[in-house]
Amino acid sequence: MTIMTMAAAALAAVMLAVQMKAVKSEYSTYLIMAAAFFIFFYGIGKLKIIMESMEKIISYIKVNQVYLTTLLKMIGITYVAEFASGICKDAGYGAIGTQIEIFGKLSILAVSMPIFLALMETLQRFMA
Repeated sequence: MTIMTMAAAALAAVMLAVQMKAVKSEYSTYLIMAAAFFIFFYGIGKLKIIMESMEKIISYIKVNQVYLTTLLKMIGITYVAEFASGICKDAGYGAIGTQIEIFGKLSILAVSMPIFLALMETLQRFMA
């Protein structure tokens, strides 16, 4: 599926959910959540392409595998946090959605700390 197909499916789900809201509002929430999960899992399927590209990058330039693994972890954390946050906000629980965003940002910071420390050590060696 292309982005156009995915966008059309999402818009169709939203329009159907708006119509269902008048009948039973919880059904519209379930429909939107189902559409969001469909898009989420389709997006995860795109990770295969990203992984293949990362392997090519590693073969072209000799980059430490830890850096690329950390980069993929950061992308994954961002994707999951934004997805969960959006679902919570759409369901009317904005405070929880905001907390998920904050937790995602802190998780990215925690995952990236070893690389930041390695950078600081490298800079310290050049300065000395």
